Amino acid sequence: MGVVCGDVAAGVAAWTREAGVPPDPGAEGPPADQEAVARKILLDQLTGRARTRHQLAEKLAQKNVPDELATRLLDRFEEVGLVDDAAFAREWVQQRSSGRGLARRALAHELQRLGIDDEIAREALDQVDGDDERELARELVRRKLKSVAGLETDKATRRLVGILARKGHSPGVAYAVVKEELAGLDVR
Repeated sequence: MGVVCGDVAAGVAAWTREAGVPPDPGAEGPPADQEAVARKILLDQLTGRARTRHQLAEKLAQKNVPDELATRLLDRFEEVGLVDDAAFAREWVQQRSSGRGLARRALAHELQRLGIDDEIAREALDQVDGDDERELARELVRRKLKSVAGLETDKATRRLVGILARKGHSPGVAYAVVKEELAGLDVR
């Protein structure tokens, strides 16, 4: 017996063409229902975590789902509460603010990148007030103080302010918090 190489289906298709057998139109099954396929794409995307309407629309576009069908399905998913950009934005801001110490500016940029409407983003960002943001900056600086212990004050200040800047904190808040926290640390 010989060794079988390649795709069996391709071999059978080639053999049937050579033998003059007409292709079976039902062999591949009925054409897929576009709406059912699009609905499955949306449900698969929402299985692991919440997503924005924008993210879901992009995924449907990647899968060549017609725009009118995508809009209709996304509207329906919003109606039943499976897609809720406002709830997504509030949760995103809460998690990223407390978990990563991101300031309003960085959070606003992330929400914009995710396709959240400006008004919805503003409402979500309102849950982070200036005092909370300053306290987040202070906690982040306190966690990083050991890494700058023994450095010259200017160098330690630059490093810590840089860390806060990458988290979206304003220069004024960053410098004030770093100055306050370094005052209690032994730096040269």
